[in-house]
Amino acid sequence: MTIQLNGRPHALPGPVSVHGLLESLGIDPRTVAVELNRVVVRRKDYGEAVIEEGAEVEIVAFVGGG
Repeated sequence: MTIQLNGRPHALPGPVSVHGLLESLGIDPRTVAVELNRVVVRRKDYGEAVIEEGAEVEIVAFVGGG
């Protein structure tokens, strides 16, 4: 299946949770915010929020600075 990940097509073998996607990408879920179909997903819901065919996912990394 294909989703839009940060504005680009991204292939996945099938539906996956937000947590599963982050794990497959090697991203620590504590360091990012995720939007699924234009709705921000709460970190505690990463395991239950399912990404399906055609979904739009935006992953934003936190950046520190001063």
